[in-house]
Amino acid sequence: MPTTTANPVIPSIAKPPAPARFNPLLPDYIIDPHPQLHRLRSEDPVHWSSTLGVWILTRYADVHAALRDSRFSCMAGRWEQYQKFFLRGGSATSPMAEMYKRWMLQVDPPDHTRLRGLVNKAFTPRVVEKMRPAVQRSVDELINRVIASGRMDVMSDLAFPLPIMVICDLLGVPREDNEEIRVWTAALLPSLSPAISADGVARINSVIVEYREYFRELARQRRLEPKDDMLSALIAARENDQKLSEEELLATCILLAFAGHATTAQLTGRAMHFLLQHPDQRQKLMDDPSLIVNAIEEVCRYDSMLQIVYRTTKEPVTIGDKTIPANQMVFLSLAAANRDPQQFPDPDRFDITRDAGKHIAFAYGIHYCVGAPLARLEGQIAVNTMLRRLPDLKLDAAGIRREPSLLLRGLTALPITFGPACD
Repeated sequence: MPTTTANPVIPSIAKPPAPARFNPLLPDYIIDPHPQLHRLRSEDPVHWSSTLGVWILTRYADVHAALRDSRFSCMAGRWEQYQKFFLRGGSATSPMAEMYKRWMLQVDPPDHTRLRGLVNKAFTPRVVEKMRPAVQRSVDELINRVIASGRMDVMSDLAFPLPIMVICDLLGVPREDNEEIRVWTAALLPSLSPAISADGVARINSVIVEYREYFRELARQRRLEPKDDMLSALIAARENDQKLSEEELLATCILLAFAGHATTAQLTGRAMHFLLQHPDQRQKLMDDPSLIVNAIEEVCRYDSMLQIVYRTTKEPVTIGDKTIPANQMVFLSLAAANRDPQQFPDPDRFDITRDAGKHIAFAYGIHYCVGAPLARLEGQIAVNTMLRRLPDLKLDAAGIRREPSLLLRGLTALPITFGPACD
């Protein structure tokens, strides 16, 4: 019989894994960015994204250092691609462009120092603490509206309206105008998305004109009849030759309303989301409500409200073995930094007893969030009040919705049910 020879076995050659890439447009990233961010931090922490044409830093030490490094400018307009990506090819003199370049978030000293100094006095811990009774009344008022139904959307029924009520009271906006402010603020949110269209930019420009003219008229009224509110204080400071222009005044009012609404709403919503996902942590907080201060810090660390902040390089900057050229856009990933295992052991574990005090969810340095004390207070009161007044809380996971925003990755819907409510 002829002998047969078995087919030779050809060893398979494993393909090397694809290099780590930053792509926030992928559906998996929108659902959970941390697997991608963990890989970047491990394999390429000073990463050039060919997808977006920007650099991204993901290590805590690098992000923390860049936030206080004067070689990194907050002025996005330094970037050669600014008009293309931020304005979607629109005019650099459009209402949107004109407003954003006057926000203290996007200016460097000395203009930043001047603008920040005027606003700081309204957000000191002592001033904010005096607002506690008013914030508590607003939370109770919002819960009372839904308490009989046995269900609520945490975002639309509480997290979104609460900061609007608080910041409008602070600025001196009449309560009857709160809904208009809320609508305008919500309309600005798409400007933070990398997928916004040219039509979207046009709509935002129209909203900004309305928003700006509203505050122009309110400022006119306050000049005639000053009140004990922040708008009157800003006007008085400008007229005392602190050189806050009319357009800076209007841009600052819009910034306070917008930023105070967007980030604080996400803090409250995410806190409830994580506590409902982690019943053991929720029970700890219910057993000891004083843990709320630490719990809010852990929420900030675990999933930063602001995922990324922008910087542009004024000159070449070397980090490790990479040199970022001048006039480049750099994304500082607060989300990745706050999950760096070199700074926070076991970073993917949500633990309200953790020492999370060194998180940078509110940034760091001269651009540290001026409204952080107020955001913390609102989150603390809202969460503890819901846990106290709404028993047997359950999350309707199928109804959760998110805004696909590069900066916020924000919750837009968080439906829950509860049993017979407590007083």
